[in-house]
Amino acid sequence: MEDLLHPTPGNPAPDNCTAGYFTGHRGTKLRYGLFRSGISPAVGTVVLMQGRNESIEKYFETIRDLNAMGLWVATFDLRGQGGSDRLTKKPRKGHVRRFSDYERDLEIFLEHIVLPDARLPFFLVGHSTGALIALSAAPRLSNRIHRMALAAPYIALSGQGVPEGVIRTIAGTANWTGLGRIQLGKDQSRRPFEGNPLTSDTRRFQRNADIIAAHPELTIGPPTARWLHETFKAARRVSNQSHLTRITIPTLILAPMLDRIVPYRAQEELSRNFRAAQLVTINGARHELFQDRDIYRAQVLAAIEAFMPGQDGGFGLSETAA
Repeated sequence: MEDLLHPTPGNPAPDNCTAGYFTGHRGTKLRYGLFRSGISPAVGTVVLMQGRNESIEKYFETIRDLNAMGLWVATFDLRGQGGSDRLTKKPRKGHVRRFSDYERDLEIFLEHIVLPDARLPFFLVGHSTGALIALSAAPRLSNRIHRMALAAPYIALSGQGVPEGVIRTIAGTANWTGLGRIQLGKDQSRRPFEGNPLTSDTRRFQRNADIIAAHPELTIGPPTARWLHETFKAARRVSNQSHLTRITIPTLILAPMLDRIVPYRAQEELSRNFRAAQLVTINGARHELFQDRDIYRAQVLAAIEAFMPGQDGGFGLSETAA
């Protein structure tokens, strides 16, 4: 495990972990971790879906918090990032061939790692791109996932200096003219804290920067035109009423009000069209809810703790929303 996971002085790994690789869709090798709670009996298992340019190490603190609730945590690095196989000859390109590859990876993970080795019932917590993957796969997951909590789901894009529509057009044109592997945007993996749109917590921001400094191989640069094209298509599809009505898993949408990556209005609109969902607004928080200040992060964890064991927790959602 010590060779597979990379703790740093300010970011120790949780206890009682199994780490390894599994074979995802089309033979891609994906790094995973299964973190067991010391509480018995366990409440269940959270399948944690990471955002773009994230890794297992970034979630050590959140995994310990979930373990303290009696929840096991199963997570894996998305294809093309973290400790998983890269998809181009240049490892810093943030690329994907088809968005559905992410979904197939999740389904393989559930079948071959989570179902045999983890504790029922299964819940899903997703952040940003991970939440988009969950939304897209959700109509097929109702017999496996009991409840979902989606933090700042990536269903629209802002804060890029140009409108989303322009980026969508550029990415689509590049993709259709054979330039899908070109990178669009600046490398922001080493951005300064001042003015960053991700978190208002200096300590967690520095901790994540230290992870990147110690293990730069875990990070990637700007997304390719293909990645943007595929995720834009998925975001549009999952926001459609016809898709949302097919999701019957009770879901929390955890929406940070000061999100400068995914506009709050888009998350609010998603919840209005999503019969199985309840919106939980986190006033003052930025995009990375699990990396933000305690005052915001505590609200997110409290909502998950109330919701995940299958009790209403004041959210008024039935066990099935069909």
